[in-house]
Amino acid sequence: MKIEEKEFMAVLLGSDINTYSMARAFHEAYQIKSKVIGKFYTGPSYQSKIVDFYARPDIDQKEVFVKVLNDFATQHSNKKLILLGCGDNYVRQIIENRDELASNYIIPYIDQDLMETLIKKEAFYEMCEKHGISYPKTFIYRQEMGNDFTTDFDFPMILKPSNSVDYFAHEFPTQNKVYKIKNREELESVIHDIYEAGYSDTLILQDFIPGDDTYMHVMTCYSDQNGKVKLMCLGHTMLEEHTPHGIGNHAVIINEYNEPLANQLKEFLESIHYVGFSNFDIKYDERNDTYNVFEINLRQGRSNFYVTGAGYNLAKYLVEDTIYGQDTGFTISNKEHLWSMIPLKIAYTYVKNPDYVQQMKRLVKSKQFVNPLFYKGDNHFIRFLKEKRRQLRQFGNFKKYLGK
Repeated sequence: MKIEEKEFMAVLLGSDINTYSMARAFHEAYQIKSKVIGKFYTGPSYQSKIVDFYARPDIDQKEVFVKVLNDFATQHSNKKLILLGCGDNYVRQIIENRDELASNYIIPYIDQDLMETLIKKEAFYEMCEKHGISYPKTFIYRQEMGNDFTTDFDFPMILKPSNSVDYFAHEFPTQNKVYKIKNREELESVIHDIYEAGYSDTLILQDFIPGDDTYMHVMTCYSDQNGKVKLMCLGHTMLEEHTPHGIGNHAVIINEYNEPLANQLKEFLESIHYVGFSNFDIKYDERNDTYNVFEINLRQGRSNFYVTGAGYNLAKYLVEDTIYGQDTGFTISNKEHLWSMIPLKIAYTYVKNPDYVQQMKRLVKSKQFVNPLFYKGDNHFIRFLKEKRRQLRQFGNFKKYLGK
């Protein structure tokens, strides 16, 4: 596998499919080997030929985070280092410690004030209201309310933390990323468990928008250092993961074109002078023909290779902007392409709409398909074996939680 030296390096924080997808994008575009720093030697980036992997279990501690990154910067003082967080906690650390990081780091992120506003879902929904962006009916729950509250929508409803970073810092046995609540008894029980674990911020209760996984969409964007949107790529979810901690994570996506939705989100991003990658979770509501935004992630999503695989290399947009100062123009993705991180047999089994199944099969037949985890030439035997085993475990996961 060809590896070249450039005047820049990519430093990716994390260890999951997000880091590997970005490392693959950097290699496809520039043949460079990315540097991945995670907590443990695990995940698809570990033992990859396109990655140098470093593990620090205490990297989430501020002093360690700053020292590790600055020591690395000193060792590579002749390089520009593009720093990307591949998880919400890493993005927060980068933004909060920006002024303490070495000067050869390129940090393509918004400032801390805007971050704090956007990651608080209640503040984000206020911004959506201002910009005419649809979002589900929402009730903000505060701990002091106890059980003395009502909502203007009925069960089932969605419950999730307003502050996901703080939420996942307080683990507990029944913790889910998102809850679909069936009745009042379950609602009060889940609320109790969340606050008992130590979470102290607000919770979001939302009207459940009907529809299976195929009603979900994801919009990935890149905004340059001047706050101008350069790329927007809409993915139409075919299937999500359904394990308790994985629920809501994309498993299969087909790219889709929606210019009105793209232009609406473009206006929003540019109005707040957003910089870097952003990622919107969206669900279509057929009751009123609207696309409802759930949240904005201040980074590329873990499914980001659905963009690169379709021909819009995310690493290239970032490098051309921050390293070479090139204007790539504005693009709304319009290429049909299939991305899957699970075996296709699972997708064909669990996607209920036969038209979507036929669309997936057609795209596979025409070679408009990618599984980001398997990259030609990156075939280290141990890594390949581990990834194959993870793929096989997906059969059991989907059978357990979806029942076929």
